[in-house]
Amino acid sequence: MKELSKRTAGFTDSVIRRMTRISNQYGAINLSQGFPDFDPPKEITDRLKEIADSGPHQYALTWGAQNFREALAKKQEHFYGMKVDPDKELVVTCGSTEAMMAAMMSVCNPGDEVVIFSPFYENYGADTILSGAEPIYVPLVPPTFSFDADRLEAAMKRDKVKALILCNPSNPCGKVFTKEELELIASLAIKYDIYVITDEVYEHIVYEPFQHICIATLPGMRERTIVCNSLSKTYSITGWRLGYVMAPAEIADRVKKVHDFLTVGAAAPLMEAAVTGLCFDDSYYKGLQAHYTHMKELFTGGLDELGFTFTRPQGAYYVLMDISEYGYSDDLLFCEDLARKVGVGAVPGSSFFKEPENRYIRFHFAKKDDTLEAALDRLSDMKDKMKR
Repeated sequence: MKELSKRTAGFTDSVIRRMTRISNQYGAINLSQGFPDFDPPKEITDRLKEIADSGPHQYALTWGAQNFREALAKKQEHFYGMKVDPDKELVVTCGSTEAMMAAMMSVCNPGDEVVIFSPFYENYGADTILSGAEPIYVPLVPPTFSFDADRLEAAMKRDKVKALILCNPSNPCGKVFTKEELELIASLAIKYDIYVITDEVYEHIVYEPFQHICIATLPGMRERTIVCNSLSKTYSITGWRLGYVMAPAEIADRVKKVHDFLTVGAAAPLMEAAVTGLCFDDSYYKGLQAHYTHMKELFTGGLDELGFTFTRPQGAYYVLMDISEYGYSDDLLFCEDLARKVGVGAVPGSSFFKEPENRYIRFHFAKKDDTLEAALDRLSDMKDKMKR
């Protein structure tokens, strides 16, 4: 047999999905994989019921149904003041996972380099490698997850760097990049002629006084920013796999071609139903923020009462808990024991850091009150059960 691809030789399966399987194995409350245990808005599911009878049930246009893209364009203009051509600048994908892969394959050539902030969502390194490029990591330093401007510039000015990946708000650390930080990143991207590929799936899950800013709105950045996003988190439909790429027309045209051969197109009935959500007024998004703020305060307040040390998210719905005191040198083993002994699922922090890092595990709190309260109840004796 001929040798298999070397690009995937060093890959392992997703640690996040693995921890879901381990949580299920031990009957643990799954605070590892980031999906909610509450329903999508009723207006969206009611519309889906209608579509089950009326359709559409066949292929939509490969880069997304017309009314879906038009609704996306209106939403982008409403929130960011950007006029987006729904025909030339938007491509609907099967989740933001495909959006990121299609974006990377559209701008990266073999031998290019891509700058990634660390900690990072686990797909970014794999996407870079599968695109034939090499990841270059710049640390976000705990507990504030700030970055060193000189170190960032040193990475971005490398001759082979083609792009920088920016997750804002950030998974796993919950950082919301400030306007000043974004302006610095933008100035370096312009100076060194680099694309910025953004992951903005948590754009509407931001906690006061922090504010999400799309870097594409900054001067000189519209033409070099490729926005990857999804409806999964905003409308609690992670299983629908509806994402999109917003990019300058020349890049979007390339994304269309990659997408066409990767997945052909997103699910037509789901796009039709999701248009309802894209047309929600501002009250929905204010309610969403209030809902997530409540969950954050419930969960982090409980962790405070139990005396745990953890990071405080500015956006998204994750916390990184410091497990240094428990005597584990392997955070994956800690998470496996946590699921087995305590009955709560978490993700080892080392899966998000390029630097050697075993101090953290990641919990998510996109859960009903009773789920979070049950998890906190189980965690109440974690210090006794997990000491080595």
